[in-house]
Amino acid sequence: MSEESWDAIVVGAGQAGPSLAVRLAEAGHRTVLIERDRLGGTCVNTGCTPTKTLVASARVAYLARRAADFGVSISSDISIDYQRVHERMLGVVNQSSEGLASWLGSTKDLSVVQGQARFVAPGAIAIGERILKAPKIFLNVGCRPVVPDWATASGVPYLTNVSLLELTELPRHLLIIGGSYVGLEFAQVFRRFGSEVTVFEHSARLLAREDDEAAAVVREALEADGVRFEIGAGSLGLTRRNGDNQVAVTFDRGGLSQSVAGSHVLLAVGRQPNTEELGLELAGVKIDARGFVTVDGELRTSTPGIWAMGDVNGRGAFTHTSWNDYEVVAANVIDGQQRSIDGRVAPYAMYVDPPLARIGASEHQAREQGRRLLVGRMPMSRVGRAKERSETRGFMKVLVDEETMRLVGATFVCVDADEVIHSMLDVMTSGVDVRTIARSVPIHPTISELIPTMLQQLKPL
Repeated sequence: MSEESWDAIVVGAGQAGPSLAVRLAEAGHRTVLIERDRLGGTCVNTGCTPTKTLVASARVAYLARRAADFGVSISSDISIDYQRVHERMLGVVNQSSEGLASWLGSTKDLSVVQGQARFVAPGAIAIGERILKAPKIFLNVGCRPVVPDWATASGVPYLTNVSLLELTELPRHLLIIGGSYVGLEFAQVFRRFGSEVTVFEHSARLLAREDDEAAAVVREALEADGVRFEIGAGSLGLTRRNGDNQVAVTFDRGGLSQSVAGSHVLLAVGRQPNTEELGLELAGVKIDARGFVTVDGELRTSTPGIWAMGDVNGRGAFTHTSWNDYEVVAANVIDGQQRSIDGRVAPYAMYVDPPLARIGASEHQAREQGRRLLVGRMPMSRVGRAKERSETRGFMKVLVDEETMRLVGATFVCVDADEVIHSMLDVMTSGVDVRTIARSVPIHPTISELIPTMLQQLKPL
């Protein structure tokens, strides 16, 4: 094997890896970026970019079917050309990945290498017949879908979020195992495209991390679209029906064995880190019981000179947290600053319609903290802009510490929730007294204009 010396090695070209590699190279560090699959990682190829492109197409179909509600007449029935939908999705994905490849390729002192990376020592990585050595190594290897043993043992074909995006024809009846974020987004999208959709969830309700009322609004919205739910489904399994023409999900509920047949099965039961093939034990890098790399607030692993960013460190499961990991590492390693992700406000959104967005604690979590809390709630039926758009499903809710008057958490399930909640994210990140915001003068008519009113009407929780 040949040995090569570099100033820095970045493993994984997801959200954090390429930007850090470019920053390192521009700072004068000879850097190599290793990627075993596609540049851009999950977000660009199988996550945010393709799925939100599908969400956009599905919403157009939804609005077209509602045209008459707005006084608009459409002369023909609404139909879906899924091949064109799929081509549009690929076009957006390719534009992003090609732009990334061009950017990396034009960066001086940066080399991109394709292949599986594996540690052979704390500062050395093997890739094929090459041994790459560097005093600084950064891991950005991400996660992949969980596939339960009972699914693989069944011999029944199944889809993950990756293979589902490869379909060029609509499933006739999509069976989705998992009633959380990935499963519910796909459920609404494919139902709006015209597929029958049934979702199976083993828990007593959907979205176990969210408050009951938020989960209820999401379920109501999807059921209005025609999505069917099997809640409390235990002992899940897969079987074939009618030879190879159908698959079925089997489950137990209330002591009774049941099954539902369909054309395709999507597994959406979680994600796991891509750490098994990295040889982390040879580098002394510790992982937790679930396989995530353990890090401190500065994203340093247990081995000096090795950092872990993005989903693989278990400190965030989103593109935006991965990007913030990059910012923290770059600030500390390149700019000589001292930044940490400890105390980071963790925001996220689920892109069903209406979207669900949350920052900080849910009501259930806030109660467990033992704080004296104030709550503000604004139903969308009171928001003029929502009524004008005929989008009055859902609510906005904030939780405030009664002693400090600082925001503890916010849950929005409403039209444009993923955008509107950023005003609360800024409030929480800056740590300001919410009464300052309550006195602000918002623009009318907007969804956000009722936030000050909501903050003026806080009540004990």
